[in-house]
Amino acid sequence: MMGTFLDKRSSMNSNTVGSPGTALTTTPALFGIIGLQTQNVANPIVTLSGTIGISGDFGDTYTIEIVRGASYSAANVIYTAVGVVTAVATTQITAFTAQDLLAPAALETVYTSFVSGATTSVRNGPEVFSGEASTSA
Repeated sequence: MMGTFLDKRSSMNSNTVGSPGTALTTTPALFGIIGLQTQNVANPIVTLSGTIGISGDFGDTYTIEIVRGASYSAANVIYTAVGVVTAVATTQITAFTAQDLLAPAALETVYTSFVSGATTSVRNGPEVFSGEASTSA
């Protein structure tokens, strides 16, 4: 049997390098939110992906987290990636892909993406977060 497509959504916070130009903080900051229509399917397969541009001092670290829900909660983090700035005076684009294989059966499941890190680093765009939900069979 083949899986069935349920929904696909995207959230673009910035479509270019240089924007939003916001300094990172140690508190996770939202850069994308989507609501996937999962139609009460049990165990949907949810694939989440995105990109974010970061610039900063060599060795600065930053953390990308994806949360199931509309606001940040460490208890609801389903994915964490840590990056390191390796080039100074340029924007470093980081791409990520994650899956939520324990998504609940619900009409809609909301996912949010957050970034935090060294305060000498800047969210320098582009910033995109997207997701797709399907059934396993």
